[in-house]
Amino acid sequence: MEYLENRELSWLKFNKRVLEEATAPENPLLERLSFSAIYQSNLDEFFMVRVGSLTDKAKSSPKKVDSNSNMTAAQQLDAIFTAVRRLQPAVESAYFNTMSELAAYGYEHVSFDKITPEEKNLLELYFKYEIKPFISGIVVNDAMPFPFLKNKEIYAVVQLGSKKKTSIGIIPVSHDHCERVIPLGNGGKRFILQEEVVLHFAHLMFKSYKVLDRVLVRVTRNADIMVSGKENDFRERMEELVVKRSKLEPVRLEISDVFSNDALDYLCKKLKLKNARVFTSMIPLDLSYLYSLQDLDDNEKLHFQQRSPRKPASLSDTKPVFAQVKAKDILLSYPFESMNLSFIRLLQEAANDPKVTSIKITLYRLARNSKVIDALCTAAEQGKEVLVMIELRARFDEANNIEWSKHLQKAGVKVIYGPKDYKAHSKLLLITRKAQGGGDEYVTQIGTGNYNEKTSALYTDLMLLTADRAIAEDAENIFSSLINGTFVEKTNKLLVSPLALRPQVLAMMDEQIEIAKNGGKGYIAAKVNSLCDKVIMAKLVEASQAGVKIELVVRGLCCLIAGVEGYTDNIAIRSIVGRFLEHSRIFIFGTDGKDQKIYIGSADYMSRNTIRRVEVAAPVEDEKLKKRIRDMFHVLMADNVKARIMHNDGTYVKIVRRRENDQPVNSQEIFYDDAYQRLEDKKKKQETLRQNREKGTEKKPAAKRSSKNTAAKVKTASKRSTAKKTSGAAEKTGAKRGRPRKKSEN
Repeated sequence: MEYLENRELSWLKFNKRVLEEATAPENPLLERLSFSAIYQSNLDEFFMVRVGSLTDKAKSSPKKVDSNSNMTAAQQLDAIFTAVRRLQPAVESAYFNTMSELAAYGYEHVSFDKITPEEKNLLELYFKYEIKPFISGIVVNDAMPFPFLKNKEIYAVVQLGSKKKTSIGIIPVSHDHCERVIPLGNGGKRFILQEEVVLHFAHLMFKSYKVLDRVLVRVTRNADIMVSGKENDFRERMEELVVKRSKLEPVRLEISDVFSNDALDYLCKKLKLKNARVFTSMIPLDLSYLYSLQDLDDNEKLHFQQRSPRKPASLSDTKPVFAQVKAKDILLSYPFESMNLSFIRLLQEAANDPKVTSIKITLYRLARNSKVIDALCTAAEQGKEVLVMIELRARFDEANNIEWSKHLQKAGVKVIYGPKDYKAHSKLLLITRKAQGGGDEYVTQIGTGNYNEKTSALYTDLMLLTADRAIAEDAENIFSSLINGTFVEKTNKLLVSPLALRPQVLAMMDEQIEIAKNGGKGYIAAKVNSLCDKVIMAKLVEASQAGVKIELVVRGLCCLIAGVEGYTDNIAIRSIVGRFLEHSRIFIFGTDGKDQKIYIGSADYMSRNTIRRVEVAAPVEDEKLKKRIRDMFHVLMADNVKARIMHNDGTYVKIVRRRENDQPVNSQEIFYDDAYQRLEDKKKKQETLRQNREKGTEKKPAAKRSSKNTAAKVKTASKRSTAKKTSGAAEKTGAKRGRPRKKSEN
């Protein structure tokens, strides 16, 4: 259909927007390098997961077509490879141009054709004594087995000539005894990479051969593998899966330069790869080292403005978080507000509160030194009931979560895993506490992002804390279902997939369609990471055709094309890619006002989230919090610095400020400024209250002196009352003039 786009090609457009940040003039130079590294890392994962999946489908279901684009898996792969190759010149240009500009600050990535003779001699000695003893070259020919090339590891490959025949030599580059970035001067800013040194001196590893050609290579392997089930050995099978995944078939081969056709054909044959899956890159094959360059220069011009998450203005330092949530719902916004000073504080307080009886939580991705885990273990060790649903199938975090699950169990925590064939991706916490008058009281937390202190400073997310008993009841039912391996079908207020989220979303969209059909102003808005749920997209098209105004902020892949005549005329779609990863999910139904419905949650508008995972979204019912989210969404829609607008051909165009007086609107910077301002306003208010209290204390002695003077005046006036008929009036006047307020004002 003309208003739908292929999922994979849409994702590549998203990564292109990431690449654009590597050349954006408003971004400092070292930050641009980081975006180059992010682009490459994103692409690695895309090949491992999506290309891996399509490779499997091309074998198992070669004739099955994608309903959006009518392409088979093989055709999609061809389109992907073409699109990636078209982007490669821009990738290389971004790297070279940024490094060139950084030369003014002393940065230089040196190549062997630019180093001095002295440096070359030093590097040869360095290779002989610091690198060569820890690596070994392998000669490969038809008589020798081909070695296993690890996923994303760099190898030096040489074509070897001898009197008898041509062979291939392979040298694994990485090892634990040498840093990848080898400093040559300027405090490490002038450098060469270890793999470049190994490649240059590779002939010293094969002295019995003549090196005919040489190149660096990097293999990307399929990572699309799943395990299902809830049997007792589930964790053991997940551990086996992690090992097995590292040995899956290659899906891509990257090379650093043009290489001998014969040698390349031989490599592809041994790796069972077609030449169409070979990609040449004239820049380093792994750009992850670029992050380390950030620490070599603290010049403010080279970095983003330093920002740190603020203490949430909505929280008091003097009262427990639980008590504050009982008084009113609290909305937290990351990374602009601190997770450590809000959510982690709540967990730590609950762990040490003798009246808290249970803590139940779902975990998906965690920080390396997780304070969340520490608090949960503390709670269990103090005798509280602690239930943790940890998702062992969180992609690329399986090994971490396996270890965390063991750690939790040792501390006495009851650990369960996600339901069979369904990942539990929800961000849900339920704390139960004994109430003062008997019975229980609850605090429920529902969020859009992981309980990860590190990413909470890098991703934009929202979190709702509420004492609503109906929501707590829903949360309790969700945990009961997770324990029993069933799914929630009905709720009081929460939206819960796979059975009780998409139908409710569609129903709320239908309400807006009816409003528009009856002549009213229907409105639907959403902020999500991805949009590809076919049922939801069809409903959005229906709403657009009915005249409903639809505004969507979709950071990543988006299979719906905006502005297509007759279908999506009333749909506006924009993507924001900036300093922080946009990660929050917001669903809005209805125009501004009390009847408007607003939800935040963990689900994207993808079928994997809406019908194949356990996700949770919560209504935001407090009018002040609703207004805050509305204001945030309006700012997102006004962003003219980091936003790209989707055109009706599926392309994204950065907004150009056409008038001189157009002010730049960078939504992420505005939200940070707002967090700073909210805290500053709170401090000023507290200072004003303190000063008023001090003034009140000063007034008390003055009031006592004033009352004595008043009593004396009254006594004098009463003595004169017998001589004057107006003495009563004079008494009243004297009392009035002696009021403390008048005294203090003089």
